[in-house]
Amino acid sequence: MTEAPGLLSILVRPGHPDFLDLPWDVELAAWPGATDRSIELQRGLSRHEVQFVSYGGACVYAVKELPEGLAEREYGALLEIQARSLPSVEAVGHALAARPDGVRVSLLLTRYLEASHPYRVLFQNPGLERYQERLLDAMAGLLVRLHLAGVYWGDCSLSNVLFRRDAGQLGAYLVDAETSELRETLTDGQRRQDLMIMEDNVGGDLLDISMVTKLPDALRPEDFGANIRRRYESLWAEVNREVVVGVDERWRIHERVRALNALGFSIQEIKLVATGDRDKLVMRTVVTDRDYHRHRLHDLTGLVAQEAQAELMLNEIEELKARLSHKGRRDIPTSAAAFRWLTDSWEPAQRRLGPRVKTEADASELYCQVLEHKWFLSEEARTDVGLEAALDGYLARFPSRKGKKGKGPGGNG
Repeated sequence: MTEAPGLLSILVRPGHPDFLDLPWDVELAAWPGATDRSIELQRGLSRHEVQFVSYGGACVYAVKELPEGLAEREYGALLEIQARSLPSVEAVGHALAARPDGVRVSLLLTRYLEASHPYRVLFQNPGLERYQERLLDAMAGLLVRLHLAGVYWGDCSLSNVLFRRDAGQLGAYLVDAETSELRETLTDGQRRQDLMIMEDNVGGDLLDISMVTKLPDALRPEDFGANIRRRYESLWAEVNREVVVGVDERWRIHERVRALNALGFSIQEIKLVATGDRDKLVMRTVVTDRDYHRHRLHDLTGLVAQEAQAELMLNEIEELKARLSHKGRRDIPTSAAAFRWLTDSWEPAQRRLGPRVKTEADASELYCQVLEHKWFLSEEARTDVGLEAALDGYLARFPSRKGKKGKGPGGNG
């Protein structure tokens, strides 16, 4: 039993307030007049009552009231969604409270997603009109990521998503996981069902917003869900496409990896499957967290690099693992491929780049510039030119200057 009136039990993850000072014995809708912690923020539509509370600075939390038992279920679903590195709000905890009339309710606690907007703001704020078209891609991308990770949403709608601007793009984050089901993989039937629900829901969302603001002519409510579905199907096909490559066409592996990286997907595994005189390239595509690559590279090699640099180097290690496994006709551990990469690629390159390396950060950046140069040369030659040729070309094209760090392809020299 807790000491807070009305609060029967509460579970909160470490690193957050205990929330014991909130008026748990008061209906959530009445919190704005019952606690100084209540704050007003822009919000989307919700079937359930939601209030926001502040604990100073950026420590803002959303509290959602649900029938008894449902907050615990959604909390568990959100934790698993976070564990699969998918874009969603952060689950913080859940509580069970009793009202003075004896009614028991459960409440879900989540961290407020800073700098995010509900879809209504994107349509009602004239300054955000340019993001309305990108909303289609954001929704399609979120659904693909969830489905690849085995998440059946069951209630995809614009109202259940928050959008965050990022360098001119728009990212979509799952907010409501009440109906979510998490599996190892989804069947085509489950994906189709999710898409059907999405089409119905987003059409209704747009009809609702059209009652209070004029929509651009290009965004017709009856077509909106179908547009998201078309983009979803195109992205799903690209992410899951198999590529057949010849034994001398390693440059096409780089091409495929870069194309998927540009779509926002990371490559966890590359396999080469024998198909007669040619090999079939099979990639397992996953969505990774923001710092996944640099942590993974450090675990495998001990190297310290920025996230984008680490992603390029891990792609090389995975490609080498695929080649070695195919050549030896057995799977080899990623750790073994990382060791070979260090001794056969990284260290020889560093010996040649040594005079230009002034700091530890320079080593990774210069190596990645060589990788970029290698990719361009291979594209031009339509064959893999190899690391030695790339180093020769890079050092010739971007000679170091005495007393200064060498300028790479992104420099001004």
